[in-house]
Amino acid sequence: MNLDQNQTDRTNEAPRENKKPYYKKTNKPQGNNPKPNRKPNDAPQGNNPKPNRKPNDAPQGNNPKPNRKPSDTPQGTNPKPNRKPNDALQGNNPKPNRKPSDAPQGTNPKPNRKPSDAPQGKKPYNKKFTNRKPMPVEGEQFETSVDENILFGRNSVIEVLKSGRDIEKILIQSGQVEGSIKKIIGDAKARGIVIQEVEKSRLDELSNGERHQGVVAYASAHKYVEIDEILNDAKAKGEDPFILILENIQDPHNLGAIIRSAHNAGVHGIIISKRRAVGLTSTVSKASAGAIEYTKVAKVANIAQTIEDLKAKGIWVACADMDGEIIYTDNLRGPIGIVIGSEGEGVSRNVKNKCDFVVRIPMYGKVTSLNASVAASILAYEVVRQRHF
Repeated sequence: MNLDQNQTDRTNEAPRENKKPYYKKTNKPQGNNPKPNRKPNDAPQGNNPKPNRKPNDAPQGNNPKPNRKPSDTPQGTNPKPNRKPNDALQGNNPKPNRKPSDAPQGTNPKPNRKPSDAPQGKKPYNKKFTNRKPMPVEGEQFETSVDENILFGRNSVIEVLKSGRDIEKILIQSGQVEGSIKKIIGDAKARGIVIQEVEKSRLDELSNGERHQGVVAYASAHKYVEIDEILNDAKAKGEDPFILILENIQDPHNLGAIIRSAHNAGVHGIIISKRRAVGLTSTVSKASAGAIEYTKVAKVANIAQTIEDLKAKGIWVACADMDGEIIYTDNLRGPIGIVIGSEGEGVSRNVKNKCDFVVRIPMYGKVTSLNASVAASILAYEVVRQRHF
């Protein structure tokens, strides 16, 4: 039998019964991917589930399928869009529909949160710029420089004492009386200048934060005169002396207003006290509207003694007080001096006893007092009326 005949016979031969078909399933080792007809439960562990596997059978740690419920998502993952805001994990930013009260602690409040709900230690947003200075209005300027009549620094004060310029008072820092400060104190006492000890914070405020070396001096904005110069001015004009005597006027605006009214009423001079009273500062100069340049001002240490000296020179002295005679019925002609008391206390008893007579301004309201500058103006113009009208 030849080869071709043998091959033909084998082809026509029926298949053996014990031989399995090649397309049948065999038991393959575990770890291989399952066939499409294998059940999901038979898949080896660690493989991804097939699309027909249920979400609950998915291995732990894998991302859930779209049909998995939000409550079954593993902890630590971001919530899905269909998750409720209250189910969001702590530490994540709340969704736009979350209420501000549900926001995690320490986060910045939403714009609709009230300032009182802001975390402690943080300033409310509406008080961010409260300490800023307002912008100046047109024609207005803020004073940022130190007053030109306030001198600070040891060398500056020593030189102004040498120059002979009038000084209102000198402030010394408490506990700093040493070195050149001793020389300043000695020169000031020799000239009769008032010396006060104050705290460092007060000197810092006056010097606008500049280095003051523990000393600040108030220089006068105008030169003082002697009482004799006032009397000589009245004599040169051929008029009876007309003097205002101010006791312990402490408000610079009141003193400036009195100087202004006195100049226009023809007063020859003003006498002020050295202690417990304001001097001729720059504020007084501004309040006087320039009248300080044409009015003579004398400073004395003792008002009561000064009144005695004026009386000895033939000047009558009237005291303004509530228990006196009405000014419109009293005689204010001739050489006259009028005493005006301080804003709160009025004329002291000692000064009142030194005066020749007491006058008062009639008042019909429930407030039985007037501003010192107003009272001085009324009294001064009553003298003008009696002298010229």
